[in-house]
Amino acid sequence: MPLERSEPWRDAETRTGSGRLEPASPTVPGLTILAHPDVRRVGERAALLDLSSGREERLSRLEPAFAAPGLSWRHPLADSYLSRRPLALLAEPDGGVRLDCRESPISVVADGEPVHDERVFTDCEVQRGIVLLLANRVVLLLHRFRPVSEPDLPHFGLVGESEPLLELRRQILQVADLEVPVLLRGETGTGKELLAQAIHQASARRDRPYLVINMGAIPPSLAASELFGTAKGAYTGADQKRRGFFSRADGGTLFLDEIGEVPPEVQPLLLRALENGEIQPVGTEQIQRVDVRTIAATDSDLEAAIASGRFRAPLLHRLSGYEIRIPPLRQRRDDIGRLLFHFLRQELEAIGEAHRLEAAASDRPWLHASVVARLALYDWPGNLRQLRNVARSIAVESRGFAEVRISSQIERLLAPFPGETRPPQRAQPVPEIAPARASAPSSPRRSPQEVSDDELVATLRANRWEPGATAEQLGISRAALYLLIDACPRTRKATDLESSEIEQALLRSGGRLAEASAQLEVSEEGLKRRMKKLGIRCPSQQLLR
Repeated sequence: MPLERSEPWRDAETRTGSGRLEPASPTVPGLTILAHPDVRRVGERAALLDLSSGREERLSRLEPAFAAPGLSWRHPLADSYLSRRPLALLAEPDGGVRLDCRESPISVVADGEPVHDERVFTDCEVQRGIVLLLANRVVLLLHRFRPVSEPDLPHFGLVGESEPLLELRRQILQVADLEVPVLLRGETGTGKELLAQAIHQASARRDRPYLVINMGAIPPSLAASELFGTAKGAYTGADQKRRGFFSRADGGTLFLDEIGEVPPEVQPLLLRALENGEIQPVGTEQIQRVDVRTIAATDSDLEAAIASGRFRAPLLHRLSGYEIRIPPLRQRRDDIGRLLFHFLRQELEAIGEAHRLEAAASDRPWLHASVVARLALYDWPGNLRQLRNVARSIAVESRGFAEVRISSQIERLLAPFPGETRPPQRAQPVPEIAPARASAPSSPRRSPQEVSDDELVATLRANRWEPGATAEQLGISRAALYLLIDACPRTRKATDLESSEIEQALLRSGGRLAEASAQLEVSEEGLKRRMKKLGIRCPSQQLLR
């Protein structure tokens, strides 16, 4: 059975830096800073220990004191726009928290709704996290966390201090130096490849090869040759020996992304490689021995695939020597501020505007607190990948402006859900988000940053991979389309095709070029040009018209 822990961040035990298990400290109510005029404060937190004892806690400019996880230096929010007269936080009998605003002039918006007198948050709401916008300046998350830090726990290059992320770091520490295959499971965009890199870098193989192969991006007919290599003369066009990923990763680590997409006919060969370290290149009877540690990842339901006969149970058991489930971003809501500003720094540095996030507090911060509050309320079905794309869009759309501009795409992303109502603007004076720069109403053009990978691939497929029609439908230039294709891991150009791929596609399609181009997921014209350059003759005269 795989070594798996379901919802590991809720377990009653935790690992120390040495790897041993110890009883975990209980969670307590607390506050984490998601946005502050001084961006250095983002991620700091304050444990509200008095609430756990049934006593009142106060929230104002002067209290409570916040500190970065693992650091002892503590100081209050200290924003001059917050009153010294505090809000009151009181414990409820069922584990909830009551917010009393009657004695303080600080304006409060809780989960998108203004609080004028008081409001009671249930224990379930606190567990999920309550987003508090104070005076349109500071965003806090009221939630539960363990107040005891683990300063010796390595970060492994991962950003965040939430309970789920701490558990991931503990699990990396637990398994990285072992020769155990690891299976990473989680929703799309949760950072499975980042975790795989972290495991490799923390292992004894860190100085050896680390290779990545996306099984979902390889045509089924080429999966065996890509994984295990090809002998010279194995098929038409195989004019030289070619090493596969297992051979190239010998002594190191091989990351098998989208493992659920491995073709059924290749699964026995993969199982043999995992069990015995033996591979057999296509077109030869010679057996090669390799020493490869595998880390596999999937967002698929492999158990359902086994039940339907699409995936072999022994292969799943072999892949999941140690299984790690990566939590979605909505379950680590206190990391949203840390991640958002981390991504924004990277994107702003890339366009030469890193000064937008200057550390010093400002009367008019570049990024409005109300924007961060709305982002923190979103459930992020695309997880880290989607948050990074939003940060990129914000940076590009706001280029050259003293305050953030929000594109129409992000406005749609953060629009109220069906049936949700927002308070009128007069009830709570949240500053308007500056409108995005727009083209003339008659222009259908869009910013390329608004096009997601899913939309790009779907539109290419709908237009039979023709760049002109695709660019027009997306509302971008052809030059921008080619840049998106280059950046998307799920697309390629005809110039990337090899002779063997083209010849196999032509054979499978009976020489029909339209079908071959659909299989290869490139345009028909691009395929023709590539065939001409490679000197490939069409097996059917129909292709010569």
